[in-house]
Amino acid sequence: MSQTHCNLIYHLVFSTKERRPYLTPDVSKDVHRYLAGVVKGLDGIPLIVNGMEDHVHLLVKLNQNHKIKDVLREIKANTSGWIHREFPTIGDFAWQAGYGAFTVSASQKDTVQAYVENQEAHHHVRSFKEECLALLKAHDIEYDERYIWD
Repeated sequence: MSQTHCNLIYHLVFSTKERRPYLTPDVSKDVHRYLAGVVKGLDGIPLIVNGMEDHVHLLVKLNQNHKIKDVLREIKANTSGWIHREFPTIGDFAWQAGYGAFTVSASQKDTVQAYVENQEAHHHVRSFKEECLALLKAHDIEYDERYIWD
């Protein structure tokens, strides 16, 4: 094939440090919008950004020239700095050190998008911890539970 064709869709999940409920309704919409803007700034396409008070989900298409770890570092660093400037009352805001990054096939994009869109409903029946463990299991990722919660 003489041309490069990529459709790199990722479901990204990360939490506030110690899962503190910083992303209250009065700030979350702005934070979600800013997260989407950072993705665009990295030549990506934000399909949906949503979450709860202690974590976010992003469904994004990413540029093939960026490493996933670099993308997450940029997203988290940029939004953290912005939150400190825009919402000084939550001056101790920080994201957790780690993240989940799961590939999504084009055939499952709509399903994952609906999942991200309906976070509030999901969390009426499942905690963030249960959600994370389920994602790890669904993607066949080995883990030691002693080390996944910071």
